[in-house]
Amino acid sequence: MTVIETIAAWCAREPRFSATARRLAREAITDTLACLYAGRDDFSVLAVREAWASYTNRPAAIVALLNGTAAHAIDYDDNFGPGMSHASAVLVPALLAVALEEDRDGEALVNAWLVGLQAQAFVGELVSQSHYTAGWHGTSTVGCIGTAAGVAWLKGLDEAGIARSLSVAVSLASGVKGQFGTPLKPFHAGMAARNAVDAATLAASGMSGRLDILEGEMGFYQLFAGSRFTPEKMQRWLTETQHVVETVGVMPKKHPCCGSTHRVLDVIADLQQETHFTADDVASVRCKVGISNFRNLAYTAPEDEMQARFSMNYCVMRMLESGSLSVADFTPARVREQAAHPLLSRITMESWREDEEAQADNLPHQVAIVLKDGRTLRHQRLSAKGSLAEPFSADERAQKFADCCKTLPESAALFQRLGQLENERSLNFLRSMII
Repeated sequence: MTVIETIAAWCAREPRFSATARRLAREAITDTLACLYAGRDDFSVLAVREAWASYTNRPAAIVALLNGTAAHAIDYDDNFGPGMSHASAVLVPALLAVALEEDRDGEALVNAWLVGLQAQAFVGELVSQSHYTAGWHGTSTVGCIGTAAGVAWLKGLDEAGIARSLSVAVSLASGVKGQFGTPLKPFHAGMAARNAVDAATLAASGMSGRLDILEGEMGFYQLFAGSRFTPEKMQRWLTETQHVVETVGVMPKKHPCCGSTHRVLDVIADLQQETHFTADDVASVRCKVGISNFRNLAYTAPEDEMQARFSMNYCVMRMLESGSLSVADFTPARVREQAAHPLLSRITMESWREDEEAQADNLPHQVAIVLKDGRTLRHQRLSAKGSLAEPFSADERAQKFADCCKTLPESAALFQRLGQLENERSLNFLRSMII
């Protein structure tokens, strides 16, 4: 079997997801819808809406494009390590657009999300971290391909149809990390969601391509990962009993900015809790992060809110000042008024060396805060808050939803209904949250 045939065989099985997997799926869908609503008026979304304004009766692919862009617009949506992607920012808009068009219920949406997430994990494992470190945006490459499998399942395609969808999606996968810090970064998520819907729609009409296009000559693996495929990577896929959402999970974000800052921000929060100090006490801050994280954070003196989300200097400065970050920290007015803050120039960042990363699966992110009284506070983290090992509390999830949806009058009722999503016979109640 080819890689695509192996993934399609897994996806086509009768859904056998545990109660834990379903709960985690509901939480991820809820978190993503909140981020989508909060991002609906971002510049990137307004530009996409204007570009496709002529579509008065929007097909599912255009609905997915608009809402995928919104879901990723303020960089508050979840991270997914195995896919090197913002998994749900692609999955939820694509799947919900199709579910609404075809009048599917809440249980189908949850199952399709779990199918698509596992497919993203398989594709991400195939190309490994080298894909992301080289500069490919996993959200719009791995995310597109994996989500196509979830959309195909939701549309009722059989195993062969899911395989065709995956093959088509490989030809649609694109997006480079050099666009980080610009409005095209959130567009990548919208583009991937649209492409996933288009791939499944084409496959339903009989469109097909090579089934070895992931691992074969001039295929995805060879071109996007820069090495040859080894079949050992997929031998265990069909026999795994636990879903990836239970073993690794997606990571919802505590801070509305690039995930490459989050371990450092959580380190500072830990230190603020342990040692009482203020921003005025800080002489300098030194951060050490992974190579790909360092590359993601290109802006030491951000000029707008998008650059600020990809600025370690800005995010650390606001964390030291306020003890937390909120959506309000990433507005044009707030970034302008903070541009001359003296702390910005006292924050430095370096990365681990390539040989150090080659010898370890996961190196910590480290922080050294030098205080004006001569003390140095040091701490490190292997993961950010939100992982399976350190999940959000129910109150934290509700608080984030309320913060993102504060202009939505029925937000509290929607949050409750999303907690019982599989009992919903219709998904029309979510139309007020999407574009």
